[in-house]
Amino acid sequence: MPDTVVQDRAERLDPAVLKLAAVLVLGALAPLLDSTIVAVAIHTLGRDLGVSTAAVQWVSTAYLLALATVVPVSGWAVERIGARKVWLGALTLFLAGSVLCGLAWDIWSLVAFRVVQGIGGGLLLPVLQTVILRASGGKNVGRLMAVVSLPALVGPILGPVVGALIVDHLSWRWIFYVNLPVCLLALALARRTLPRQETSPGHTLDVTGLLLLSPALAALVYGLSQGGAARAAALPAGVVLLAVFVRHALRREQPLVDLRLLRNRSLTVSAALMFLNGLTLYGGMFLLPLYYQQQRGAGVLAAGLLMAPQGVGSLLARVTGPLADRLGPRPMMVTGLLLTAVTTLPFTLADPPTPLLAAALLLRGLGMSAVNIAVMVGAYADVPADRVPHASTIVRIVQQLGGSFGTAVLAGLLTHGFPYAFAWATGFTVLACAVSVLYPVRAQA
Repeated sequence: MPDTVVQDRAERLDPAVLKLAAVLVLGALAPLLDSTIVAVAIHTLGRDLGVSTAAVQWVSTAYLLALATVVPVSGWAVERIGARKVWLGALTLFLAGSVLCGLAWDIWSLVAFRVVQGIGGGLLLPVLQTVILRASGGKNVGRLMAVVSLPALVGPILGPVVGALIVDHLSWRWIFYVNLPVCLLALALARRTLPRQETSPGHTLDVTGLLLLSPALAALVYGLSQGGAARAAALPAGVVLLAVFVRHALRREQPLVDLRLLRNRSLTVSAALMFLNGLTLYGGMFLLPLYYQQQRGAGVLAAGLLMAPQGVGSLLARVTGPLADRLGPRPMMVTGLLLTAVTTLPFTLADPPTPLLAAALLLRGLGMSAVNIAVMVGAYADVPADRVPHASTIVRIVQQLGGSFGTAVLAGLLTHGFPYAFAWATGFTVLACAVSVLYPVRAQA
């Protein structure tokens, strides 16, 4: 019994680290909530601003391009300037962008201000992961990831509902003003809570790497989000620039992103799973609202409420954090992916009953969240403390590309109908399950 008590105490999260995680989660909630709210309001924006669908889509595209372009700088900025200053600066920039978006006078001023938002939002998640991992000292990472992944779960739950309420009852400007109280509170708490960390003033910026990688990611994200000639031109350009960056980074002593970390099997398998998970997580976020609105005739608000069981399941999966610490990431990855695949199958049926879909979404959310937690634990399992900023940058880049890829692929498959698209989503999840078996049984020492 005494041994059990000692073990329980050892596994408890440090209250100071937990407080830090809560403050960072609040800041990260703003951009993730914003993305889902804006997605719901795109049609309303186009109507109120009097522009075409092609023009209003730039409200989302510009944000994604800005976010993709700035992510590679996050690792260098943390080492050169310090995580505290980068976090506060990024959150302030996102706040300023939100205010400016609400004040926009036409579509193109709105697009320009969305770029400001994207730059701020792109820095937040990599910095969050870096600060938490450093503060934890590598202990109870699963439990911590269960906490810091909350914004990614709360956003899809609250976003469609909040967006629908704003669209129905308020001016479109409030889809941006709603960020203000969250950002202001997060800034106030962060100033009091975030520790000051040592920096490396001599750590120079890899300008060549930046000029290669940022345009490469922007071209890839743009190509995946567009179609026709734009995709045909952007994707090859992005692939070429990325290939040149890889060659450059492997030859440079201090590259913008240290790709040599991918020699670590744990990080490499986790990165592959993050990419494939884009087809399940982000692709699902794209498919499900459309499915309920177009296939089952629900309104925007009703569709958001019908998707709520998935969010509830995701929240229930917080208990898998300690399991990932005790058992290792691989069992949680395999189990979570199998559960996600099985519970996507009801959406491939012609006319499944609503209670069946609700139960499937509950378990699907549980499976997806368990996978996300396990993958985040696995990604950093063997990364040296001084390389965590680079690993965080790699993680965020792969997540961004995976999400864009997943949405693009499923959007193309949707032309054959929802059952067909969901069947392919299930197949990609099974593929991810096969990849997860390659993860080491235990993290390498």
